[in-house]
Amino acid sequence: MGSIYLIRHGQASFGADNYDVLSETGIRQAELLGKHLAHLGVSFDRCLSGDLRRQQHTAQAALAQLQAVGLPAPEVEIDPAFNEFDADAVIRTLLPGLLTEEPEALYILRNGAQNRAEFQRLFAILIGRWLSGEHAAELESWQSFVDKVQAGLERILAQADSKQNIAVFTSGGTITALLHLITGVPANKAFELNWQIVNTSLNRLKFRGREVALASFNSHVHLELLKAPELITYR
Repeated sequence: MGSIYLIRHGQASFGADNYDVLSETGIRQAELLGKHLAHLGVSFDRCLSGDLRRQQHTAQAALAQLQAVGLPAPEVEIDPAFNEFDADAVIRTLLPGLLTEEPEALYILRNGAQNRAEFQRLFAILIGRWLSGEHAAELESWQSFVDKVQAGLERILAQADSKQNIAVFTSGGTITALLHLITGVPANKAFELNWQIVNTSLNRLKFRGREVALASFNSHVHLELLKAPELITYR
């Protein structure tokens, strides 16, 4: 059987002007992931990434560690199917309907880095409304997002042979969509898992032909072994 490693990007710059940049912690996480893979002797036949900067930077930093010990590190192929969903658009579109119930929501969401617990609570509410599909047509629906991710997976499978190791550097929402597709877990339950996905965690799919199964989820032993809690991040 072949393997697809779904790798969440390193910590991004939450609360900064440009979220789509790895923080110093995010760069360190990516380097540690690469060293862990190199120690295990894991190499890849193909590597893909979405076109987001944080995804590509994670790929580059991790693969450099494989190259450093002489393991093959293929050129990163870009496929936007593995981008994150547009969380800013979800917030912007659905926030007005939340303000009557949560009058402080605008302030909290604008200052998420200083209000992390409340940001997460409100974001989860907005995601629940997005999943319900009860929103304006101009906002990409959950189903449309899932369909795009599924098309990306199908392209990988169409080109793969049964013994390949393939890395996909992506984001939490994309991993969530794939969990939903592969395991059949309902979308709302899949997002309960989403909140647990650690930056640079490994999520492994096994495949034979077009048959795909989940083999492991959210492994971050490369961070846990260092006994440095600050390296285990979720956003």
